[in-house]
Amino acid sequence: MVLITELIAPYRIPVFNALARRKEVELHVIFLSRTDASQRQWRVYEEEIKFSYEVLPCWRRRVGKFNVLLNRGMAESLRKFAPDVVICGGYNYVSSWQALRWAKRHSVPFVLWSESTGNDCRNKHAPMEFLKSKFVGSCDGFVVPGQSARDYLLSLGVRSEDVSIAPNAVDTALFASAGAVVRQNAAQLRAQLALPERYFLFVGRLVAEKGVFDLLDGYERMSPALRASVGLVFAGEGSMRAELESRARDIHPGRVHFAGFVHRDELAAYYALAECFVFPTRTDPWGLVVNEAMACGLPVICTGVAGCAADLVQENGRLVSPANADELASAMEDIAINSDIRERMAGESRQAIQAHSPERCAAGLALAATVSEAHVG
Repeated sequence: MVLITELIAPYRIPVFNALARRKEVELHVIFLSRTDASQRQWRVYEEEIKFSYEVLPCWRRRVGKFNVLLNRGMAESLRKFAPDVVICGGYNYVSSWQALRWAKRHSVPFVLWSESTGNDCRNKHAPMEFLKSKFVGSCDGFVVPGQSARDYLLSLGVRSEDVSIAPNAVDTALFASAGAVVRQNAAQLRAQLALPERYFLFVGRLVAEKGVFDLLDGYERMSPALRASVGLVFAGEGSMRAELESRARDIHPGRVHFAGFVHRDELAAYYALAECFVFPTRTDPWGLVVNEAMACGLPVICTGVAGCAADLVQENGRLVSPANADELASAMEDIAINSDIRERMAGESRQAIQAHSPERCAAGLALAATVSEAHVG
């Protein structure tokens, strides 16, 4: 099996390691880029990789809102490895189309690993929709992270029997164990990180489409008495940070803390010391930060447009409408005021996230390969 994906993301390494451990899989991963420094500040944990892989030579530029990535050597790499199935993460790079063309020429099953949903605002561009329909129509099978992505493919005319689910995953055991250690040293770490005694947490890029201004507005609309005792923490960087900080200075009472970008190994402290995680995104194919927060035992407030919402946010949190500060404020107040609700939701998060482990995701990917091979055969 050859699996093609854009870059060496920290959250994918545990999944690919689990896939490589499966006896029926001989895995080789082709990365189109090592990382994307213009969008990602994360560390690349190459020392944790336990599977065969390569990074293709590439040229990358940002052109307006578009990410242009060109590679050399896709056909040569596929020829060298001679896979019995190709799984490709996405359709929006030239290399994805090259891989599809190679697979068709050599009668090799081709599986699209797609996270797109009907709520993703990126789906509104007619040229992209036309190219997507052509790509989807040429695939032999599909694998998706959850219900919203599955429903979207079905709306494009894909047959339900051709779609497998590989539940989107992070290293749940890592975050759960790290969170437990943090709670044993809560006072010391809280002081070390200059965190409020109580706080809501956001983790992600500080850009408008993540709903960060909606979250700040929601926090400001909470009762003054509650803001005086519960803060708001943003962990991340982005183009809107300066404006967010400027607006936050006008909120009284209340405390808004900007932690900057936090690497994976330090994130558990921010999750474990928080009372609730808030994901106010206006568009997102999934939202793996929700997985991380749940693994650390947090209640979750999430907009219904997030790809993860249908699968992850049920009894463990609240779903709200995007761009609705009043709904955010109401949900935040409800959870902040009621300790019994927080404790129940925390337990629900810990239990529910067990179904989204790297092993479960790997099993879904392996199943998608098997289904596509049977389809072509």
